[in-house]
Amino acid sequence: MSGQLEGRVALVTGGGAGIGEGIVRRFAAEGARVVVAEYDEEAGRAAAESVDGTFVRCDVSQRDQVDAAVAAAVATYGAIDVVVNNAWGGGAIGRLEKKTDEQLQHGMAVGYFGPFWAMTAALPHMKERGWGRVVNLCSLNGVNAHMGSLEYNAAKEALRTLTRTAAREWAATGITVNAICPAAKSQAFFRAISEYPDLEALADAANPMGRMGDAYDDIAPVAVFLASEGSRYLTGNTLFVDGGSHINGAAWAPDLD
Repeated sequence: MSGQLEGRVALVTGGGAGIGEGIVRRFAAEGARVVVAEYDEEAGRAAAESVDGTFVRCDVSQRDQVDAAVAAAVATYGAIDVVVNNAWGGGAIGRLEKKTDEQLQHGMAVGYFGPFWAMTAALPHMKERGWGRVVNLCSLNGVNAHMGSLEYNAAKEALRTLTRTAAREWAATGITVNAICPAAKSQAFFRAISEYPDLEALADAANPMGRMGDAYDDIAPVAVFLASEGSRYLTGNTLFVDGGSHINGAAWAPDLD
């Protein structure tokens, strides 16, 4: 590794598994000190311990817990340089007319308000140093309007809007804000294929590169770049780290009945 994040302090929400855990390991390999904010205590502690980092139990749908995670990073390491908003709380696949208010509210709390709270809590610390990086994990589900996941799609597209707005408003502060739309075999992906077993082969076949990505080798290096000095002139962008999947959209159309 080249030490692109040497001396930086990074908070990764949902860092206990999947894409988040891949980012945690890659950030640490690049020299960052990492705070893993994770709802699943066992997974979060394991991820943090594997990189000599810090674990904070955090339900990102609760503002006080998000504020506490940011405060823990500053208290432990004296700064917060990078925020990666990756956490997601799951959700059942189903037609939009069958979604409940509670499902939609939970999706927005986890996928939109959680990142908003983390960003605004970290902002004063980043502005004081004149340097900061925010990396928001969004989704092709929202861009392509995948069937069956309304609350996820809506939250992730709201997060992309938040990304662009923050990028514009914070552009002169030394803080960049960008989004990644990944295609990877994450926890969410494996939950989906547990309901639709044929999805894995279909997803691989539909990808222009013939495979879904790996969290550590394919997605995390792009997060490293966005968290590094090398991305200093890049803000408000969505990077499709998906093997080209976004080019022609998604062919997946499950029988939701």
